[in-house]
Amino acid sequence: MRTGVPAFLGLLILGATLLFFPPAGGGQGAPADIIRAVRISGVINPVVADFITAELDHANGRGQKAFLLELDTPGGLDTAMRSIIQGLLGSRIPTIVYVYPPGARAASAGALITLAADFAVMAPGTNLGAAHPVAIGPGGSGDEKNNTMMEKVVEDAAAYARSIAEQRGRNTEWAERIVRESISTSATEALDLKVIDLIAADRQALLEGLDGRRYLRNGQGRFLKTAGAEFEQSEMGLRQRILNVISNPNVAYMLLMLGILGIFFEISQPGVILPGAIGALALLLAFFGFQTLPVNYVGVLLIVLAVILFILEVAVTSYGMLAVGGLVALTFGSLMLVETSKPYLQISREVIFAAVGVSAGFLALVIYHVVRTQKGRPVSGSEGMAGECGVAVDDFGGNGEGLVFVHGEYWNASCAEPVAKGQRVEVVRVGGNMRLEVKKTE
Repeated sequence: MRTGVPAFLGLLILGATLLFFPPAGGGQGAPADIIRAVRISGVINPVVADFITAELDHANGRGQKAFLLELDTPGGLDTAMRSIIQGLLGSRIPTIVYVYPPGARAASAGALITLAADFAVMAPGTNLGAAHPVAIGPGGSGDEKNNTMMEKVVEDAAAYARSIAEQRGRNTEWAERIVRESISTSATEALDLKVIDLIAADRQALLEGLDGRRYLRNGQGRFLKTAGAEFEQSEMGLRQRILNVISNPNVAYMLLMLGILGIFFEISQPGVILPGAIGALALLLAFFGFQTLPVNYVGVLLIVLAVILFILEVAVTSYGMLAVGGLVALTFGSLMLVETSKPYLQISREVIFAAVGVSAGFLALVIYHVVRTQKGRPVSGSEGMAGECGVAVDDFGGNGEGLVFVHGEYWNASCAEPVAKGQRVEVVRVGGNMRLEVKKTE
């Protein structure tokens, strides 16, 4: 038994280490015969960008034959996209971006990432393009200042797309049009326009189609040999998967609501501890998720105002007016929290209204119990003795004084009227020197 416990703990620690830090390599074949493969299906955010660049650096460090990025994305954040593109353009080994599987897309940020690869490949039934930048933040389309700023953003994005296309020898006119006109192109059209290098139905067709193809590195022509190459699939670790899920705007928003409710419950009912701890943890996770999203700070301030009004509702008698104002501020703040026209970065309206409804119900429940507690009679201390019933131990004569048995104890008491021994009495209040004032009761 003594040797079994340390062995079990050692296996537990080893299992946790492998779970959070999985082995990097698959151990199959020599590095020169291995193509490192990464599959991304979803929004391009900082977590995804860190994962891709780390895997690309690892493939370069091991001197593997190539790096394959299988892509299916509606787009993502500009900073994350540029981080991935910098990694692709700076890679020593050849890079391949494969829009896969059939029915997938590489839209917006995904289109520019595809252009940045040494070899751009699409599966049949996929599409590429629609990379027009979207304004983020307050301000309407009629604001001249915002329109001027948006024009600058478009010009910058168009120049960036042209630069990438020129470096990879692709169609620069098409690259500029996907930014300015938001056009999207099918796989066959992209091949005809010299936007991509190949259409492949699967990985085997991709290897066969790219074998012997020429690419440039430091101005010198080189050839990619894929005959006999094997794929080494790399997946996100548990930590990265959790952070990627938190970066989802709906998940981040629900964590924010959970944090607000937990902190509010802890303030309204001090000493419970667990809701406050859960609320603080949820708020920290929500803040991490929102740092990867285009957050409107006016929405954040409205939500903070809502929390303040909720707390004041507990301390101030407003007959529910502060709570109503808090719910209104919470609703508008939630609707304004993430301001962008990209649907994959927006918080679902259904999630917002459901969260506000749950918050309203929770708030009403907490306020009801707080008010009931405040208006209820005291249950402890000398004030809690009022209303308690007992029995007269002595006959209360003319002076109306004697002993009574109340709440399991003998008390000195006085009564304004005579009381016979054994008769039931009720405590009116606790007087000086802990003497009870009582009255006869049936």
